[in-house]
Amino acid sequence: MEDQKMYVVEVEKAKEGRSNGRPSRGPVYRNVLAKDGFRPLSHSLQSCWDIFCESVRKFPDNRMLGEREMSHGQAGKYIWLTYREVYDLVLKVGASMRVCGVKQGGKCGIYGANCSNWVISMQACNAHGLYCVPLYDTLGAGAVEYIICHAEVSVAFAEETKISEVLKAFPNAGKFLKSLISFGKVTQEQKDMAGNFDLKLYSWDEFLLLGMQEKFDFPAKKKTDICTIMYTSGTTGDPKGVMISNESILSLISGVNHHMETVGEEFIDKDVYLSYLPLAHIFDRVIEELFISKGASVGFWHKDVKQLIDDIKELKPTVFCSVPRVLDRIYSGLVEKISSAGFLKHKLFNFTYNYKLGNMSKGYRHSEAAPIFDKIIFNKVKEGLGGNLRLILSGAAPLSSTVETYLRVVTCANVLQGYGLTETCAGSFVARPDELAMVGTVGPPLPIIDVCLESVPEMGYDALGDTPRGEICIRGKCLFSGYYKREDLTKEVLVDGWFHTGDVGEWQPDGSMKIIDRKKNIFKLSQGEYVAVENLEGIYSLASSVDSIWIYGSSYESFLVAVVNPNMEALRSWANENGMTGDFDTICENPKAKTYILSELTSIAKEKKLKGFEFIKAVHLDPVPFDMERELITPTHKKKRAQFLKYYQNNIDTLYKSTR
Repeated sequence: MEDQKMYVVEVEKAKEGRSNGRPSRGPVYRNVLAKDGFRPLSHSLQSCWDIFCESVRKFPDNRMLGEREMSHGQAGKYIWLTYREVYDLVLKVGASMRVCGVKQGGKCGIYGANCSNWVISMQACNAHGLYCVPLYDTLGAGAVEYIICHAEVSVAFAEETKISEVLKAFPNAGKFLKSLISFGKVTQEQKDMAGNFDLKLYSWDEFLLLGMQEKFDFPAKKKTDICTIMYTSGTTGDPKGVMISNESILSLISGVNHHMETVGEEFIDKDVYLSYLPLAHIFDRVIEELFISKGASVGFWHKDVKQLIDDIKELKPTVFCSVPRVLDRIYSGLVEKISSAGFLKHKLFNFTYNYKLGNMSKGYRHSEAAPIFDKIIFNKVKEGLGGNLRLILSGAAPLSSTVETYLRVVTCANVLQGYGLTETCAGSFVARPDELAMVGTVGPPLPIIDVCLESVPEMGYDALGDTPRGEICIRGKCLFSGYYKREDLTKEVLVDGWFHTGDVGEWQPDGSMKIIDRKKNIFKLSQGEYVAVENLEGIYSLASSVDSIWIYGSSYESFLVAVVNPNMEALRSWANENGMTGDFDTICENPKAKTYILSELTSIAKEKKLKGFEFIKAVHLDPVPFDMERELITPTHKKKRAQFLKYYQNNIDTLYKSTR
């Protein structure tokens, strides 16, 4: 038995329960690559703009941004802009923005699906030292207006189809937003409407002409300057603006490079990346900055998730970043195809699969585990994903071990899970290629951060236990600079330089991390959307037929379910009207009663304009009110969520099984 590999090294001792009232803290670890200190950042690069300019200088004729040619609604070949062509467009956009009166430190909104113009507008912000503020609508109705007003956005770019959404934010947004630019065309009607609000509205082509005659110098930029403000959903209340500096992005890129070089998978200018995860989120934004720094190519999807595989086949990417929900779809598609391929093919596939997996488990790299089978069997899967894929990165929610293992075997690519938050500039941990033992974990920390666990006594997690568990705390140059205009919230999560993630982790013997729980009552669904559950419970409790409700969701499922204590009078009178007899318990078991309560919840959700993923898709009715006897609530009537799950686990399983 070889010695246990160790990917982290201890840099500070553990601390017992501390005098400042904070719980005990485990030892501080960092990646073994950084045991003698973190790799210093280059002196010549101060900002994301410097990264881009360096690539334009080195790789002027490399393909940079590609979109599919559309004719009659059909997607054709990818048409490319080179680094030099993008640079020239960025200069035009930047000059036009300056003509609109926006100066360094000004706020620029960008709203829409990923496309070349998104990146061009973003680079124009980088060039002129503007804060790029992505606007997006999954934060709920009114979020666009909230962000424009809160961040004081004075100029905004939007996808053609989103212009009307931005106009809905007026007149309130008019106090700040003075210029709005479409990535495409604008209608006369929209122009008239904008005129009423004293808003200048431009089509893309019109806007490019605005600064044609002007010449503007680029302001000097520093590492500590804010590059982007990304709004994320809080547990309660309004979205929070996470301020990310140039230094955060530069250190993250440096850490990823350091990690990938040591495992022989460094990114190069020949790499091709498929961009479909929203640029409005940190994961995709940072990855695209990374590929731009290498002179690599970024091709955009054509905005139809059902056609994503078609984009992959046409683009032939080498790297694919994803979320579990998309990988689950790819997995189901493959399994379906193989099981319908006929008995012999199916048998052969299973044999080769188990043979290759067996060798990978013995420590063979995936490329050496079954090269002949790769050529004759798994090559078909590889070709179905374009034929050049070497790396699949999954983030945003946990990927099930079944799917991860399967894809590691059949795609002939490395499949790696990562973990990070907007506040840590995306990647904080990433698994290592060809280490099957890391399936189900997010791997060791990147060589740019220090990590420790802090005990969570109220949940029974002990950072000093034999198996250390606790809230993951992160320190390093990639951390955010604070929440915009919310010093109070910043102080809650940033304590003595440590960012408290709110996620509970468990160290594995090799120094990789496993995410096991969430400290606060906010969780993610499998598509990566956050759900602030207390907030939703408050909304759904407004239904007159509901006395009390406990909502449950999981990062392995894409929808919410709930257990409801129905209001006895309301349910009885509904039962009478519908000719239903029996006592309260019997009524609660009746499927029709469940349908009725569900319809009441749905109408509240519609009335309150909740997002699709916030709708409850199935309910269990419990006639007995949630009580202290079953340890479901505290004396102050707070829900003990872990206990709820334990008590209702069977009901929850049934709800998911019967609704999927």
